[in-house]
Amino acid sequence: MSFSLKPNYKNILNKKDLQKLFWRSIPFEHSWNYERMGNVGFSWALMPILKKLYPDKKDFSKALTRHLELYNVTPYISTLPLSIAAAMEETNASDENFSEESISAVKLAMMGPLSGIGDAFYWGTLRILATGIGTSLALQGNILGPILFFLVFNVPHYLIRYYGTFLGYGLGSNVISEVQNSGVMDTITKYATIIGMMVVGAMSKEMVSIDFVTKIGIGKDTSTVQSLLDGIFPGLATLALFGLMYWLLKKKMNPLLIMLLILILSIGAAYFKILGA
Repeated sequence: MSFSLKPNYKNILNKKDLQKLFWRSIPFEHSWNYERMGNVGFSWALMPILKKLYPDKKDFSKALTRHLELYNVTPYISTLPLSIAAAMEETNASDENFSEESISAVKLAMMGPLSGIGDAFYWGTLRILATGIGTSLALQGNILGPILFFLVFNVPHYLIRYYGTFLGYGLGSNVISEVQNSGVMDTITKYATIIGMMVVGAMSKEMVSIDFVTKIGIGKDTSTVQSLLDGIFPGLATLALFGLMYWLLKKKMNPLLIMLLILILSIGAAYFKILGA
């Protein structure tokens, strides 16, 4: 299995299409939202490619809706999953037997690992390095401080973002071709879906925190409701809240209304000392 920064353009897409994908990936996080995170930025970046691949308005709308699902990734490496998705969409547009579910499955499977690598490199390493260099000069009143901070962080960022576009497309197109020939696409889709669901579940546990501070008992035997719940089943409150939210969404309740209700109930529960930070 091979891939290159100079992929072979054998079908519909070409280098200019990928370059446009790169430029449109830059405002990826400008439309970040609490409902589906980076889905709008992801879809907007792919939109010209989807229009080219699906000239029929119905097919284009279906493809665009497919990418409006929840998605989040470190924005500086967003071109990698974007270009892989583009390669898969290109194959889907020309092959009636291609599984559309595999596009979402592969995207979700990459979300967690790529974000972990991206956050560690950009936020945990490159930003600290750039800040150290820039701050040391800025404290001396040297104008090179902010300039070097900008360059040290952004030069690697844009190089990786740009070449990641072609790397992802080359990887995606070659992998899809070889996987289809070997007949293991169904297996990849199955396990990619499992990994994707695990990532979404881990995100829910990591990003949602509930702490019942109401105390039960007298004297030394006093304990909080949260400690009792954790003793029975750690994370039970978070799981119950996730189940409730899932049920409300299945009932077609507006997500923004759900978030507003959670906000009001949380403030009220904190005021009456039911919930704590």
